[in-house]
Amino acid sequence: MFTGIIEELGEVVRWEPTADAARLTVRGPIAVSDARHGDSISVSGVCLTVIDQGADWFTADVMAETIAQSTIANLAPGTRVNLERAAKVGDRIGGHIVQGHIDGTSILLASTPGSAWRVLRFSLDPVHAPLVTRKGSIAVDGVSLTVSDVSEPGEAEAWFEVSLIPETLTATTLGAKAVGDAVNIETDVLARQVERLTAFSTQDVHPAAHDTQGVHPAAHDTQGAPAAARDTEGVLL
Repeated sequence: MFTGIIEELGEVVRWEPTADAARLTVRGPIAVSDARHGDSISVSGVCLTVIDQGADWFTADVMAETIAQSTIANLAPGTRVNLERAAKVGDRIGGHIVQGHIDGTSILLASTPGSAWRVLRFSLDPVHAPLVTRKGSIAVDGVSLTVSDVSEPGEAEAWFEVSLIPETLTATTLGAKAVGDAVNIETDVLARQVERLTAFSTQDVHPAAHDTQGVHPAAHDTQGAPAAARDTEGVLL
């Protein structure tokens, strides 16, 4: 688990594709300062497992599914990436719960500068639109952000906006994004769980197995015992 608070800007050293996967090496002194084999590190929002490391670098395997769902295959040597080590029990959660399981990608549609801040508008897959709400949380390239505005249901093109303070613009890769660039998106895990539960709540898995009380209607009265056995006080007549 991560919190979406970026610890450092790393640099891609090597991208080695194979038949159905790839191996990624990233330079990041802070990220590997206490890393061990098998530890998790978020690379621009993608949770990867350390399989090898040196004094200031680490290597991770990337599955085909991750390549298909994220921007990670676009990471040429020299590309800057957002790095965050997995959270520890007792740490402050400065952002929100981020799993590093990318939902997909979005495209930067517009970048509107302010006096010291910037508003970025991103495209939003209609499948994910119900999971993004104004003032809710979203992870963009691993950065925990608050949704400042979002398209209304029924609009022709779904989108969302985030407002970036100077710290976010300089401490993450988002400050260098240009219109047309793709980013990794992870919606709020709590919203995803609610959506899943709601989908099942309208279905009766075993409709013939139970009545509204979950037992045969003639078996018990409202006190849970044979109807003739108890009065309203729950003692034998």
